[in-house]
Amino acid sequence: MTSISVDHVSKTFGKVVAVDDLSFEAPAGAVTAFLGPNGAGKTTTLRVLLGLVTPTAGEATIGGAPYRELGRPLEHVGAVLESSGFHPGLTAATHLEAVRTAAGLAAARVGEVLDQVGLAGAAHRRTGGFSLGMRQRLALATALLGEPSALVLDEPANGLDPVGMRWLRGFLRAYAHDGNTVLISTHVLSEVERIADHVVIVSAGRLRWSGPPTAGSGLEDLYLEVAG
Repeated sequence: MTSISVDHVSKTFGKVVAVDDLSFEAPAGAVTAFLGPNGAGKTTTLRVLLGLVTPTAGEATIGGAPYRELGRPLEHVGAVLESSGFHPGLTAATHLEAVRTAAGLAAARVGEVLDQVGLAGAAHRRTGGFSLGMRQRLALATALLGEPSALVLDEPANGLDPVGMRWLRGFLRAYAHDGNTVLISTHVLSEVERIADHVVIVSAGRLRWSGPPTAGSGLEDLYLEVAG
């Protein structure tokens, strides 16, 4: 099974310490919520994990290997970062087909993932006309193309209406129940309490707390105490 490990990772940008000796695990078969205020180092940590940023110290691995060493990485980990965007002139299907072709994946995967995220009816619509929630679903469909055993998602609920939130909750729970790893960075504490098996809280680039979401006097109070 594919677990995610962040092992004593630090990252500095000049004199700015973005991540400071951070360690945590996101186990297979579970949803791990990665929490912290703006500027806490969450996005930098995810970018280190995905090989987009080189750490100053430490290492982040997926299934025991750094992202750069994964053969056919889309088949190991699917990622959605907050900055994900699409060419407005492309349809959803065309966008996915381009990614599928570049990654050497089966042609059938385009239709499968569109159906998986509830966008089959919008397959031939240009993404420039998509709502934020639809773009979130398309980003998730892109991450799912390689049938990865791990998902890394930055603010996946952003732009989703209540129906979309309920759908995402059920999808991620089922995905983890199948033995996959889910790591999500989010600010929606109410959803974390309903979906997460494990919570990691960071502030100023450092680990402040790690454990199940039901521990303590409530997740919101705990979050404010350790990260506020």
